[in-house]
Amino acid sequence: MESILKRIINVKKREVEAMTGIYDRYFKAGPFRDTVSMKQSLLESPTGIIAEFKRRSPSKGEIHPMAEVAEIIPAYEDNGAAACSVLTDTVFFGGALTDLAIARNVSNLPLLRKDFIVSRTQIDEARLFGADAILLIAAALSKKDVENFTDYAHELGLEVLFEVHNAEELDKFYPAIDMVGVNNRDLSTFATDPQLSARIATLLPSEVVKVAESGLTSIDEVIKLRKMGYSGFLIGETFMKTSRPGETLKNFIDGTL
Repeated sequence: MESILKRIINVKKREVEAMTGIYDRYFKAGPFRDTVSMKQSLLESPTGIIAEFKRRSPSKGEIHPMAEVAEIIPAYEDNGAAACSVLTDTVFFGGALTDLAIARNVSNLPLLRKDFIVSRTQIDEARLFGADAILLIAAALSKKDVENFTDYAHELGLEVLFEVHNAEELDKFYPAIDMVGVNNRDLSTFATDPQLSARIATLLPSEVVKVAESGLTSIDEVIKLRKMGYSGFLIGETFMKTSRPGETLKNFIDGTL
């Protein structure tokens, strides 16, 4: 049976094929805005929270289907987020590149384009639509892809968050990578193991910023993981499933959620 991740990647490759080359003339127009370092923001932030904007997911279905970027991203910024992650996949997560563009217009925070990157075209899109960093998922890429996409992202002034779900995927780590994330959610089944980040913390490369992703529901978990060497904490559903995600973020940081 085809896994959810494989289905997503197959759709993504068809989307990329349709868009390849379309952005070339925009790059010639330049210049572009300076990017903001997500890595530095996480290191300097008292919370390190990367607050995510997403409307739905393959595992949870509709989470906040009518969510508006122009309302939620500024609320995240006002309530203590160090950075924001914006889902741009349409078919499976209900996002769009226009969400990223709107987020850029309403916030000064570093923005992560959260998507399933399989082509340089998507990295071009990330730069053009206002991202400061991109996500590279180990389970979806070869080691050579990780290296090539990291180098290309850096050429465009973007940082890279490299995501793994197990220790074996660290074999694809490339020293030029800026941040390593541990996704507590298995992208093949979308099952979540909140303790995964803690279990493999000591196996992560010491020289990069470490990010725990998915399944975090309390500030106590963040504090525990920070003591293990994590500087960033990507949290989406905990905030987005509520009517006012920005206020929920504030309550999360205050320990009153």
